[in-house]
Amino acid sequence: MSEKELRRSMSVFPIGTVIKLTDLSARQIRYYEEQDLIHPERSEGNRRLYSLNDIDILLEIKDYLSDGLNMAGIKHVYKMRKEEEKQAKNKKPLTDKDVRRIFYDEILSQGGLNPKGPFDSQRPKL
Repeated sequence: MSEKELRRSMSVFPIGTVIKLTDLSARQIRYYEEQDLIHPERSEGNRRLYSLNDIDILLEIKDYLSDGLNMAGIKHVYKMRKEEEKQAKNKKPLTDKDVRRIFYDEILSQGGLNPKGPFDSQRPKL
């Protein structure tokens, strides 16, 4: 994790500061936590502490609501985003051979040289 991301994920803001920054009520912020959209940390005194990432999410939720999206829609957006991130992490990087094959196929298709039909197997191998 980069230093910048580490700083953004540090939970240091009390709920009062978050209320001022987001113009949301404490009840709204707690509701979004109940809906599992944000995950503030707790201090030793069991007070919620929010990070800059949490504040960004709260502002994004506020924008979604003002655009007419309901809570189920917002949850769906975040669920899809998590799935995309998970797939991106699991995706293996392209090898040089893969890139050459893609480039070769693209050149053939752009030049109208891409053989179609029973003679596909006669194309030279890279």
